[in-house]
Amino acid sequence: MFVEQTQQKECQLDVEHMSSVLWILADSYCRKILETIKEKPMSCVEISIETKIPISTVYRRMQELQDQKLVHTSGSITEDGKKYFLYKSRVQAIHATFDGKLELKVTRK
Repeated sequence: MFVEQTQQKECQLDVEHMSSVLWILADSYCRKILETIKEKPMSCVEISIETKIPISTVYRRMQELQDQKLVHTSGSITEDGKKYFLYKSRVQAIHATFDGKLELKVTRK
C-alpha cells in the first residue's frame, strides 16, 4: 500500500509510483540530491558542485524526482533566452515498512 500525506491529507497511489519512490530511496545520488536541497533551493549546477555528482547525472536524477513530485521547481528565463531553474525538496519524510506487506508513506512539505 502506498499512502501519500500532503498537508494532512492521505491518498492511495498506484504500485508503479511506489516502485519509483523505492528506487529513488535506493539510489545514493537521489538521496544525496534530496538532502542537499532540503533547506534551500539550488540549481543543478550548484547541486553538482556541492555534491560532486556529475552534472549529467544530476539532470537525470532531477527529472526522476520531478516526475514523482518530490521536488518543487521555480525559475525563469533570462533576457538572452537561458533557462534558470531552482529545485527544493518537497519531502518531509518517507517511511517504508514491510511486515508481510509493503507500506510506504511519503509526507511532503
